[in-house]
Amino acid sequence: MVVTASNKVSASEPEVRTAAGVVRGRREAGLAVFRGVPFAEPPVGALRFAAPQPVRSWDGVRPAVAFGPPPPQSGMLGASQDAAGDDWLTVNVWTPDPDPEAGLPVMVWIPGGGYVMGNAGLPEYDAGRLAGSGTVVVSLGYRLGIEGFAQIDGAPANRGLLDQVAALQWVRDTIRVFGGDPDQVTVFGQSAGGGSVAALLAMPRAAGLFHRAVAQSVPGTFFSPELAADIAVACAGELGVRPTASDLSAVAPARLPAAGDAVSAGMAGRRKRWGQITHRPIPFAPVVDGDVLPATPWRALAAGAARDVALLVGHTRDEHRLFSLIDGVLGQVTHEQTETALHLLAPGPDGARRYREAFPAATDEELYELVNADWLFRMPSLHLAVAQIAGGGQAHLYELTWSAPGAGGGLGACHGLDVPLVFGNLTSGRPAMLIGDPPSPAAEELSAQIRGAWTAFAVHGDPGWPAYDAQHRLARLFDQPSTTGAYPEETSRMLWQDHAFPALPLLAR
Repeated sequence: MVVTASNKVSASEPEVRTAAGVVRGRREAGLAVFRGVPFAEPPVGALRFAAPQPVRSWDGVRPAVAFGPPPPQSGMLGASQDAAGDDWLTVNVWTPDPDPEAGLPVMVWIPGGGYVMGNAGLPEYDAGRLAGSGTVVVSLGYRLGIEGFAQIDGAPANRGLLDQVAALQWVRDTIRVFGGDPDQVTVFGQSAGGGSVAALLAMPRAAGLFHRAVAQSVPGTFFSPELAADIAVACAGELGVRPTASDLSAVAPARLPAAGDAVSAGMAGRRKRWGQITHRPIPFAPVVDGDVLPATPWRALAAGAARDVALLVGHTRDEHRLFSLIDGVLGQVTHEQTETALHLLAPGPDGARRYREAFPAATDEELYELVNADWLFRMPSLHLAVAQIAGGGQAHLYELTWSAPGAGGGLGACHGLDVPLVFGNLTSGRPAMLIGDPPSPAAEELSAQIRGAWTAFAVHGDPGWPAYDAQHRLARLFDQPSTTGAYPEETSRMLWQDHAFPALPLLAR
């Protein structure tokens, strides 16, 4: 794709000419902002369950002032299920200077949401403050749940990841006319977005499309094809069809999330078959299919797949506490619940015993929080840094240890706390409830620190502290005040040091 570099910049309605056509955005707080720009054709009709296809050109000027509709998604946590259109594959761009000669660094955000929810148009992802520091920020939409990640016959695996690759190809081919440098692209994402970043690092199709990566709270859940296919059978069964692209294409997209939700709600009854993922539960994740995703990120990075990509990776200290609140067990975890979690999630045949011995003073609830956090986010994030170093690359490690004052102050440094701090949106969006109202000067200062580190990494590949190595194990501890020191989760690190985070298997057929 060749992009025409002739733009019209007005005081309030900047226009950019791309190869597909002209888009008109708007001026907001000194930035030119373009929303809902398609990077691929809507994946419906004949394109349902297919790899993303290039967007067709349009005549005239296309308004780019409203976010595209979110993809169909789970409603279990109250996510928007607005079905107003099928233009799910769009990007949003915030740029300080839509001049093809500007050559600004580019940051591409991949939203999280457990691979079943995700909406780049949420207020917590508004990139005005982040782009205000001198970067072009892009956010993207991708297919979720059954549409994006179910392993079904007649369709490529990991369609949601292929959507992300297509968005990055759009950035490579188009971002220059928005003022960005296609040779200075950083991908960043949190939770499932962080898992997506990890997957992209391992994907041959994504090679060369980005040059730095920020992976926040990387989930350790990657599925084997057998496990993913078995889950797809269950989802299709909820709809009364076969798990094939042809059968599922006859079902309206808006109906699919409810089938995924039904399977998710009943996962505990399939524990002997599906194993660890029934504990959270987690019905969808990237599939190590051998083609789109040849290996898990940890295995691929250790083999050098991303040695030329600088990596910034980390997690929050109390990753699981928010989920305990959502599950209704915060402050009420029983001994039996802790034993179940330890025996199911702790690594190795004697993992439960080793956890209790390693944390002799911990209460049942503390152990429950620790093993859940370690299994799902903390140790996968740490191991990604370790794998990157083993493969000859460079990684910077961080941990967010600042306790959130909002929501009664009982959630600590919980999952998702990093999102408002990275974007600087401390009063808008659901995660802002963690910050407190009004935000304290300490929160504002910490947010400025983190935004500064992320943008410095995007510009220079150096967030401002030494790279992680096996000898010193230095990490940035974001707190008030922030410090650089030895990675603090040494006990957990030792418990998990021999775990490989393999693709999760189907336990029984």
